Amino acid sequence: MAAQLLQVMRTYGFTYLLASFFLVGCIATQPYPKGIPVTQPVPTPNVRAPKVGQEWVYQVRNVFNQEIVDTITEKVVSVGSEVRIARSGLKAGSLPDEIQSPWGFVLQDPHWNPTQKFSKPIPLWPQQMQVGWNGFFTAQYQVPTYPDGSYYWGLGMTANQWERIKTPAGEFLVLQFHNEIPNFVSNDLFRVGNLRQEDLWFAPEIGRWVIRRSSGRYITSGVYWVNAFWEDYLEWELISWK
Repeated sequence: MAAQLLQVMRTYGFTYLLASFFLVGCIATQPYPKGIPVTQPVPTPNVRAPKVGQEWVYQVRNVFNQEIVDTITEKVVSVGSEVRIARSGLKAGSLPDEIQSPWGFVLQDPHWNPTQKFSKPIPLWPQQMQVGWNGFFTAQYQVPTYPDGSYYWGLGMTANQWERIKTPAGEFLVLQFHNEIPNFVSNDLFRVGNLRQEDLWFAPEIGRWVIRRSSGRYITSGVYWVNAFWEDYLEWELISWK
């Protein structure tokens, strides 16, 4: 029954908030990642600089039912005024590139769907690796396949705590931080309200997150937030790196 409902919802490209409660009741969700809290490291770890050939491989799961959605490889292919990260999925094949300029600031972000090309760089991780640091950043973005439009984006970022956490790729010292993207404007004009949020466990030693858990909700005309639609609710977990 649950699998059939999920297939129907995928067919139409959205999920209902009410359906998520149903799924949680009959299918085990992906557990929330738990690390071991540690004190602020002294000195603060430096973030690994980018080099061609660096690579991160993630297993991506649907949080609602633990289903493996894909295994995605991200690899640094050029370093200069821009850092370009090529991406591919075991199932999806070739995926849009990520572009940073400078390192740690994203210009083209393929994490959300559709890919976003920002008018100015947006931080990918806290600018100060200190618990309690926070910031809010705004920009306009375009969708590369529809370059005529420009849309508002606002990102709030808060560094919560340092942790030690394990993934299949090993054990890492990470800074856990939270992102909120309230009231951004979607390129889908039928959406009248949008909200995204995510938790990330960022490991300076690898220059990348080891876990990233992202979700989004939206409403259309006549729909209240209690019945908001879900975007994909996914968790990325690092399984190897170099």
